[in-house]
Amino acid sequence: MVSLKKLPAAFFLTLGGKEPVRDWLLGLPEGDRKALGHAICDVEYGWPLGMPLCRSLGDGLWEIRASLPSNRIARIIFCVEGSCMVLLHGFIKKTQKTPAPDMALAKQRAKELRTHKE
Repeated sequence: MVSLKKLPAAFFLTLGGKEPVRDWLLGLPEGDRKALGHAICDVEYGWPLGMPLCRSLGDGLWEIRASLPSNRIARIIFCVEGSCMVLLHGFIKKTQKTPAPDMALAKQRAKELRTHKE
């Protein structure tokens, strides 16, 4: 059977074997997890997508944008590696601009991913 997913999602895996985005998702309330799961799925099947669901952050990074049932806003930053989107970092957004530490962490994970791929 052929997958209809245009860009299947994969979780970033640390050298220590952890999946930080999966762990973060599992710590969220069920309704929020479902909303983010649907947003990820929309990107998997509809790639390439633009606003309001998906936005380029530059440097090969993209964000999935989601409004959660808990009246919060979440972002998942990902990069595209080969034919997959790798979910690098997820967070609850509290300010208008993406916080520098969140961007730095996503960039570091993308760099780590590319370094260990070679």
